[in-house]
Amino acid sequence: MTTPIRIIPCLDVKDGRVVKGVEFANLRDAGDILACAQAYQAAGADELVLLDIAATLDGRKTFLETVKRVVSAISIPLAVGGGVGSVEDFAALINAGVSKVGINSAALKNPALINEVAAQFGSERVVVAIDAKQRGDAWGVVTHGGTRFSDIDAIAWAKEVAVRGAGEILLTSFDCDGAKTGYDLPLTKAVAEAAGIPVIASGGAGCLEHFYEAVVQGKASAVLAASLFHFGELTVGQVKDYLRGKGVAVN
Repeated sequence: MTTPIRIIPCLDVKDGRVVKGVEFANLRDAGDILACAQAYQAAGADELVLLDIAATLDGRKTFLETVKRVVSAISIPLAVGGGVGSVEDFAALINAGVSKVGINSAALKNPALINEVAAQFGSERVVVAIDAKQRGDAWGVVTHGGTRFSDIDAIAWAKEVAVRGAGEILLTSFDCDGAKTGYDLPLTKAVAEAAGIPVIASGGAGCLEHFYEAVVQGKASAVLAASLFHFGELTVGQVKDYLRGKGVAVN
């Protein structure tokens, strides 16, 4: 039986508010965290991703009290990332009721962290976020909210995180983020094929067709969007109806 494609709104949070930008900058306010989370659950979202986008840059831990409030307000799975730098940080979020925890910069700095949290909490709870930017014919990994460029190849890194025990990859195209020109299909497909674990496509959704392309051409297991949903251009229900009409299994 085909696993249904998941539709995941993303709440990027800074200073206690939901925000959305382009190429990780030029942020616009998109509303109250709790109100957004509850509205997306009511709209039929399969999961929510909550990213504390300034935590790593600010050198602080993620916002546990806010996370607890969101967990208590919704019943769909919640994945949280931003500022997760250790097994203890990971454990604190799991203990707060989070379904999955995302790690990014910390995993690049200490890849063994993936093995440790997968062994302790199970691969199904481990999401490694990969932010990638095209460089010639390849893609490099960017870190710290898109402010630092590494020499790490995104495809090789995707393979490694899967081997180390990650259950899922949250893949964001830095080039496409907020541009609404479509997901980076060659990148998404390359990562999905290399890693062999579910990939959440992120960055670039601008119309209904883009979601379909990410799934069929990009081989994504889930599609994530932010500004399209936040500013009312599309609803989760419209995306699901469209995919259903195209023969794609959704919940």
